[in-house]
Parts: sequence; C-alpha cells; structure tokens
Amino acid sequence: MYEVGDIMSELMRNLTILLPTRNEVEGLGMVIDQIPSEKLHELGWNSHLIIVDGYSTDGTVTLAKERGITVYGQSGGIGKGLGLRQAFTHYLESGNDALIMLDPDGTYNPLDIPHLLSKMDEGDYDVVIGSRLRGRIDDGAMSKINYLGNHILTWSAVALYRTFVSDLCTGFWAFKKEAVAEMKLNSISFEIEAEMYAACCHNKMKFGEVPIRYHNRKGKAKLSSLQDGLRIFRKLFVRRFFKKPVN
Repeated sequence: MYEVGDIMSELMRNLTILLPTRNEVEGLGMVIDQIPSEKLHELGWNSHLIIVDGYSTDGTVTLAKERGITVYGQSGGIGKGLGLRQAFTHYLESGNDALIMLDPDGTYNPLDIPHLLSKMDEGDYDVVIGSRLRGRIDDGAMSKINYLGNHILTWSAVALYRTFVSDLCTGFWAFKKEAVAEMKLNSISFEIEAEMYAACCHNKMKFGEVPIRYHNRKGKAKLSSLQDGLRIFRKLFVRRFFKKPVN
C-alpha cells in the first residue's frame, strides 16, 4: 500500500534555482531569504538552490556556504556567459525537471518565480522570461542609456529572428530541462542572454513571458553599456546566420 506522502512525493517535480555570482555579497543574503520554497512546494516543486561563482573576492562564497548552498566555482576565466554555460552542465547532470535563473543582486524578486513556472505550465512553454520592460522599473533601477539600449537590442532581436520578445537582456529566465539541453552556446560575458534567445529561436522553442518589477541593485554594477551593448548586437547578428555557435 502506498501512503499519501509517498504518492505526493512521486508527483513532485524537481527545480534548480541558479544564481550566478561575482562579488554579490550585498544582495545575495536578501535574495536567498526571498526564495519562496514553501509556495513552490505547494505548487508541486522541490527547489534546489545552486550558485555558480566567478571568482568573488568579497565574501560571496563564504556567505553562500554558510547558508548551506551548493557552490560551483567557474573555471577558465571570468564572465557571466562562461559561468552560466558551466552551470547549465551541472544542472543537466542533476536531471531536475526545470531551471530558474536570476541575478542575485536584488534587482529581481524571487517571489516572481512561481509566476514564471505557472506560465510555463499553463501555456506548455519551453522557456519563460521575466520582462522588465513590460512590468515596472523602480526609479533609478535602470539608467536612461540602459533603458534605451535595452529597447534597441530587443527591437533588433525581433527584427532579425521574427520571434517576439519584449526584454532580450533580462536576467530572469525559466527553462524546461529539454530546452537547456538543446541550447548550444559559447558566450563569455553579458551577451549570454541574447545567445540563449537566438538558440531558442533556432530550435523553435515555445517562448513566453511574465511582466515583473525591476528593483535597484545592491552593490556595484558590472555592465558596460556601450561595450557590452555592441557585444550583444554582434552575437545576435552572427547567430542569426549560424545555428551553432561560432567565434
């Protein structure tokens, strides 16, 4: 005879929540505290938190380990794209059913995680993003130049790929396991989100989004508006004509 608890356990799905860090000690603790583990459990998800760290020197790793979080140190150099690609490999090895990725600098609210997962289930989406540009941006959370740049890059992506997205450069994503497995990526830095979008388009994944609120970040920003913007556009343009990554 199966007990009710055994049946419920079999029905639960496993979720990995990935936080990419590099000197994020100022916001990390708050983000960890906001992760709605109980709500996720009510929705049928067992959540597992991991961090991929890009050579932090400010105590980020120490804080994470003190909180009992699995930390993967990225190898081969710094760069968000490099770290995320290595983290995706760790995620696929876990066999978990879905992946949430969000920046742990306080700009994204983990309480929105259930909304992305519910959207993914309701519409049978392969990928769902949290859209800042369709939601609310707090005063001072995004500079005017970054706001303009985000719109230009997003419009460029839609024009090139003919697949709607309202916020190309968001750092808040939800993936089904199969979507992560299908993405072929080689980004090193902040162009990674653009390449993920390109890979989704090439693989004809079903793409959804949820409006979110975007907050002021904790700690120092690492994005260089012009340099990274050009790198993002180049990645969009190159991947438009190549299904697999090229240098």
